[in-house]
Amino acid sequence: MIADETLEGVTSSLEASRTALRIGPYPVDPAVVLAPMAGITNVAFRTLCREFGSATSIYVCEMITARAVVERNEKTLHMMSFAPDESPRSMQLYAVDPKTVGEAVRIIVGEGWADHIDLNLGCPVPKVTKLGGGAALPYKRRLFGDIVKAMVSAAEPAGVPITVKFRIGIDDEHITYLNAGRIAEAEGVAAVALHARTAAQRYSGEADWSTIARLKEAVTSIPVLGNGDIFSADDAVRMMAETGCDGVVVGRGCLGRPWLFAELQAALRGEELPTPPNLGKVGEILYRHASLLTDHDGEEKGMRDLRKHMAWYLMGFPVGSELRRSFATVGSLNQLRDLIGRLDPTAPFPKDAEGPRGRQGSPGKVALPHGWLEDPEDPTPPCAADVMHSGG
Repeated sequence: MIADETLEGVTSSLEASRTALRIGPYPVDPAVVLAPMAGITNVAFRTLCREFGSATSIYVCEMITARAVVERNEKTLHMMSFAPDESPRSMQLYAVDPKTVGEAVRIIVGEGWADHIDLNLGCPVPKVTKLGGGAALPYKRRLFGDIVKAMVSAAEPAGVPITVKFRIGIDDEHITYLNAGRIAEAEGVAAVALHARTAAQRYSGEADWSTIARLKEAVTSIPVLGNGDIFSADDAVRMMAETGCDGVVVGRGCLGRPWLFAELQAALRGEELPTPPNLGKVGEILYRHASLLTDHDGEEKGMRDLRKHMAWYLMGFPVGSELRRSFATVGSLNQLRDLIGRLDPTAPFPKDAEGPRGRQGSPGKVALPHGWLEDPEDPTPPCAADVMHSGG
């Protein structure tokens, strides 16, 4: 934790410059971005986060595959849904081929489907990296540059900014983030974001925030955003103070805790943090989330999707094992309402629920295509890496 007098000084500084961050034509105030998370940041969850946070922060849609956009895959088009008042509409693309992603961006801007497009180069999932996608791709410097150039060229006529999110590298022996930042900057992106872990770390261990500071020193003409281990408003303030980054990207810290965006807004504006919700209020938020999901996907699918969030919402609260199991298998809004009614509404937000949440996993060797590390200047797109239609 930062000492009170230090925190006061930092927040005063942040307050003085809080309108400085812009992503293309869009002011980002406070300088907070909801990270795209597969199966999580659909229109329902983004709406919920926006209800707590600022309408001028950025809330990114879950990852969309560029090839699926070109093929106009029905499931993918549904995933690309935005709320009527959502602005800017922020979409993340997964891509491995300059030609395909250029065409996808032309379709997106031509149809007016998004106001901002981010490129996913941070996914460490083996099914992605073994095909050369996600966090594996920045190692191929020329291919990476060609992809970014194609996106910027396709988006520029419509004034749609392109950003790029990447990791430190594949592993400790194959560091890519400084080159990736410089290449992206040279090709005209509006901002870059660094998840301060390698792909080999996945989500384990601690994020190395010092790499964000080094990226900020290397990339000087566009904003640099930091990502990794922001589980509280205090974490966001510390990251910006320690690294000099222009904003923060929040992922796992808001799982089952969308009100984190209200806390981030207060902290970055130098205001008093709101009181964390008691269990009764959490129940109301949970039901609101369920209602938004059923509006988007229908009750059966919406409630099935909600189940993954239950452990996060109830984390640390005094809820018995039998009741937890019932929440984990809930099948309807009526059943959910009954279960919420069985909670102790006065139970305060537990202190031990403020820390890390979501998947941690273990570090491991990164799955890569055969011969992937032989020539970092090879511009050839990896074969069949863009066949997936969603998430990673």
